[in-house]
Amino acid sequence: MVRGYTTFKQFEQSDERIATNILSDRLRRLQKNRLITAQRDANDRRRTSYRLTEKGINLAPVLLELLIWGAQHEETMAPAELIAQMVQNRQGVIAEARRRWQERDSTPLIPSFANRPSNGKTKRAKRHRNRRGGRFSGAQTVG
Repeated sequence: MVRGYTTFKQFEQSDERIATNILSDRLRRLQKNRLITAQRDANDRRRTSYRLTEKGINLAPVLLELLIWGAQHEETMAPAELIAQMVQNRQGVIAEARRRWQERDSTPLIPSFANRPSNGKTKRAKRHRNRRGGRFSGAQTVG
């Protein structure tokens, strides 16, 4: 939805490094639940392209909230600035995801974080606990 992946190979080579048997199973489950469709590529019949359905794209608000929540409560590779922009412009992010889906634009909405330097120059969202209640108090930058 946010990285623009459409083929098995793209998913397989993604930052998540998911095993092929697990990836195959998850793609089948997403299809079975009508969150994605699979279509043979017109230029290469050996290749299958996966595409979100309307039901799948309607998960965008939920997935955005999970992404924000995760970055606010756990250390991630997501730059804190990106998360802050998403928090302030939730509707804009969702609208852009929907536009790209409708126009079949596979340009990544969120860049890959795997190749970013980890030498302190990259600010990342980090878990921060409130000392009194042990509750999370939101994103904090490090670096």
